[in-house]
Amino acid sequence: MKLLSCSLAGLFLGTAGAFAQITSVAPTGNPTPSPLPIPVTTVWDLVSSGGWAIIPLAVLSVITVMLVLTFLFTLRRGAVVSAHFMNTADALLKKRDYHGLLAISSRHSEIVARVVQRTLDFATRNPNADYSIVREIAETEGATQAASLQQRIVYLADIGMLSPMIGLLGTVIGIIKSFGQLATHQTAEATRNSLLAGGVSEALIATAGGLILGITAMGFYSLFRGRVQRLISDLEIASTHVLGLLALNYNKRRDSAAEKTRVGIEDDF
Repeated sequence: MKLLSCSLAGLFLGTAGAFAQITSVAPTGNPTPSPLPIPVTTVWDLVSSGGWAIIPLAVLSVITVMLVLTFLFTLRRGAVVSAHFMNTADALLKKRDYHGLLAISSRHSEIVARVVQRTLDFATRNPNADYSIVREIAETEGATQAASLQQRIVYLADIGMLSPMIGLLGTVIGIIKSFGQLATHQTAEATRNSLLAGGVSEALIATAGGLILGITAMGFYSLFRGRVQRLISDLEIASTHVLGLLALNYNKRRDSAAEKTRVGIEDDF
């Protein structure tokens, strides 16, 4: 028992002495080197290092945002066909009040109102025109308005195709620039690697920016293309309804003229 106590005491004293020796030497020894700080790269630094291609891509980005916001507020059913205008047109056409409907159509901004205005303007100026000619005028104006709707969103598709090409051009120029610097600078290997990395980084940032903008523009183009197709279908339905009422009026007028002709012939006999 006494031997075990003496052994534990000796171990404790030896450990204490070693610890005292370490603490006394540590202040006079070489300090432990601290880790190097990791450089922080912001999004602006990343974008600004993309080279000249970022400038046209930024301009196209602003245009894309403006087009998307404009289409969100203008490509809606109320701007193409409204229930109020269709009810008014239905009532006036049944009364054969073409001039009244023409005046109301000129005050409305719906696309179907433009079709009705163009059709009735021709019909009132040419009262003896055949119904087939009036229908052709309406169909032509409807096709023109539908093409105008489709033409609006084509700009997004153009941006979607143009942006990746601009990014690819920036990529090629960045790689050419980096290899040109390597060819003209006879420097150490570390410096050459740095120059090469900088050019490749500029090239990849331009490519990424072009792809991001192109994918975004094409995504919104697909969204608005489906909406435009639905609006064109609504326009065709409304135009067909108006033409149907016009056809009834033309048939009534033709029957009335035929009846007057028949009565006149009977009176002659």
